[in-house]
Amino acid sequence: MAPKQQPRKQSTTVSRGARKRDEDSGTEVGEGTDEWAQSKATVRPPDQLELTDAELKEEFTRILTANNPHAPQNIVRYSFKEGTYKLIGFVNQLAVHYSQVGNLIPKDSDEGRRQHYRDELVAGSQESAKVTVSETELLEEEEGPKEAEAETGSQTDVPAAEAAEKVAEEELTTPKQPKERKLTNQFNFSERASQTFNNPLRDRECQMEPPPRTNFSATANQWEIYDAYVEELEKQEKTKEKEKTKTPVAKKMGKMAMRKTTSMESQSDDITKVTQAAKIVERMVNQNTYDDIAQGFKYYEDAADEYRDQEGTLLPLWKFQNDKAKRLAVTALCWNPKYKDLFAVGHGSYDFMKQSRGVLLLYSMKNPSFPEYIFSSDSGIMCLDIHVDHPYLVAVGHYDGNVAIYNLKKPHFQPAFRSSAKSGKHTDPVWQVKWQKDDMDNNLNFFSVSSDGRIVSWTLVKSELVHTDVIKLKVEGSTTEGLEGLQLHTVGCGTAFDFHKEIDYMFLVGTEEGKIYKCSKSYSSQFLDTYDAHNMAVDAVSWNPYHTKVFMSCSSDWTVKIWDHTIKTPMFIYDLNSAVGDVAWAPYSSTVFAAVTTDGKTHVFDLSINKYEAICNQPVVAKKKNKITHVQFNPIHPIIIVGDDRGHVTCLKLSPNLRKMPKEKKGQEVQKGPAVEIAKLDKLLNLVREVKPKI
Repeated sequence: MAPKQQPRKQSTTVSRGARKRDEDSGTEVGEGTDEWAQSKATVRPPDQLELTDAELKEEFTRILTANNPHAPQNIVRYSFKEGTYKLIGFVNQLAVHYSQVGNLIPKDSDEGRRQHYRDELVAGSQESAKVTVSETELLEEEEGPKEAEAETGSQTDVPAAEAAEKVAEEELTTPKQPKERKLTNQFNFSERASQTFNNPLRDRECQMEPPPRTNFSATANQWEIYDAYVEELEKQEKTKEKEKTKTPVAKKMGKMAMRKTTSMESQSDDITKVTQAAKIVERMVNQNTYDDIAQGFKYYEDAADEYRDQEGTLLPLWKFQNDKAKRLAVTALCWNPKYKDLFAVGHGSYDFMKQSRGVLLLYSMKNPSFPEYIFSSDSGIMCLDIHVDHPYLVAVGHYDGNVAIYNLKKPHFQPAFRSSAKSGKHTDPVWQVKWQKDDMDNNLNFFSVSSDGRIVSWTLVKSELVHTDVIKLKVEGSTTEGLEGLQLHTVGCGTAFDFHKEIDYMFLVGTEEGKIYKCSKSYSSQFLDTYDAHNMAVDAVSWNPYHTKVFMSCSSDWTVKIWDHTIKTPMFIYDLNSAVGDVAWAPYSSTVFAAVTTDGKTHVFDLSINKYEAICNQPVVAKKKNKITHVQFNPIHPIIIVGDDRGHVTCLKLSPNLRKMPKEKKGQEVQKGPAVEIAKLDKLLNLVREVKPKI
């Protein structure tokens, strides 16, 4: 057993020796190292839950948010826009735990580098000053032996020595600037940036003519101001006197009405000074608002017309409407002969059971949102006409049989002249009025036609309307003998008339019976000719603007007929499948005309292209219930205006196919003018005249 115990003793001696070595080296191993190596028993609290492995592996996620739990959630602020207290949805969630104002600067920042560089410069300048002082002392000591050597040496060495001295002096005087040491980033921060592509900016410019400027200077003294006020008062008194003498309507107005007008005049003195400027600004705003329509009116040409096989279209432009004309039909349209962008619209009602008021509006294409002039009347307006030489005078016919003249130059809302029961007004609605040439005494005069069978000439003598009956319409073959052998005539109800463009005394009259009478101003008892034109009332009669023999008529019997006044049968008849409200010749061609029907369609014909049917049939109104009542061509622009029974006026542009001009041939000039238009229509009429006898 002895040899077996020997190695155990050796191991103990080795461990003691190792402990002694550790003590010598200075490191002590604490007691209890064996205790850590032993496994420890876990102590459980008595209330710990006993969970399964699945429950232990289950994860519970908790989301940390940056919301402040103490932030209020019901802050209310007063909203001045809506006038109420409103709950604020966004609340500041920032909570400051510690803040201190300090003056520390990061070393990497620009300010930190500048400060570091400044400190180094100050330290460097102090060191250089010390060095220069020590070097100057050494140089003074060495000057003695150098002078002796210089005398013994050759003269050629003198300039070299002087140059060396200068270089040494410059080196001493200029302090050495220490090199800027690059600072390392202590926080190991890397900055990344990316630049997005910037879209190139585009400038849009438009050049305008500068407004004219004038320099004005004057001295304003007390007496000059007084004279200006006196002059203004005299002007106002003069205008009031003129108005009293001229307008008979003003005399009839009561004292209360006069007081109102004078008070309104005194109030509007300041406003009238800016009316012109306000009107210009309003037009500019409207031009910007409806810029796409204005561009279409000026420049748009429908390129698809080339592929349509002679057919055309109408491009809708502006729509004119006003609240004062609500629930009133458009009963008359007329372009101003001088101002080509201005047109007049008469509003009334064709429903004779619902007659109320009337409105006369004048619109400009430069301002489609609001009319230039507004005149209201007690009775509905059924027709109107603007004087050719005096474009500010508008003749109007009313439903109650009166005629009136409005003067656009005068600001009054009442007509300048008006007929009355004493001055021979019509007893039935006035269906059409037309200005005529001045009479022998240069007095303005116009004609009117009414359902009472009278065609009346009205003359403006001084300040009143004087009437003379031109003709009384009688239905031929309708005379009956009454009591005591009296002959009773059935009165013909006139609905439309038109005067010949060249033969001054000749005119046509359409009646409710469907007949058209050719009359003369000279003969009041008989007609020059009678045409059995239509089966229902004639709605419009119109002479051709180029051909002196041709006229056109339309009726509620769905037809449009073109006549030669020397022949009693029509040259062309067109059935439009609905009652025709109005027709109008185009001013640029003798063969183009437009017709409107009660089913909401506009029909444009060009006889030189198609003699049998319209080259454009287009619905114009939004709803089928709306009936179109009137149509008119603009004198110079390729547009038409169309009015309906809801009081709306729509402006439409004719496509190129609807206004085709003769094509240019090689080596030949295009012939234009009235003679060409007359020949074009004559050619068509000759074809019809040749065919008619064969039938």
